[in-house]
Amino acid sequence: MADLLPNQDLDLSFLYEIADGSDEFIVDSIGMFLEQTPQLLETITNAINAQDWETASAVSHKLKPNLGFFGMPVSQATIQEVELACKAGAPNPEEVIEKFNRVKATVTANLAELKKIKTEKEANL
Repeated sequence: MADLLPNQDLDLSFLYEIADGSDEFIVDSIGMFLEQTPQLLETITNAINAQDWETASAVSHKLKPNLGFFGMPVSQATIQEVELACKAGAPNPEEVIEKFNRVKATVTANLAELKKIKTEKEANL
């Protein structure tokens, strides 16, 4: 299985490197990401819909390092743009929504891929 899925902005080589051969570490890490990320995405969605830019900025900031950890540099950079735009009061809300929706779609696709990887790794434990 390839570690790099460029169409999905997902490269797990860093996770595998720090796991140092531990499938249990990989399963636990992916499990936490699968648990937390949908909640963060939903919170950002709700904040943007309510034009609560402060919350959208804060939660985007919280999501950002997780995307980096799981090798999603494009999504990480884009969520940083969302974070900074929201922090500035979202002077162009349509652009914020468009960028966030791109991140959300990519990350949601990655969540499905990560579930498969987690299931495969759990079978080896």
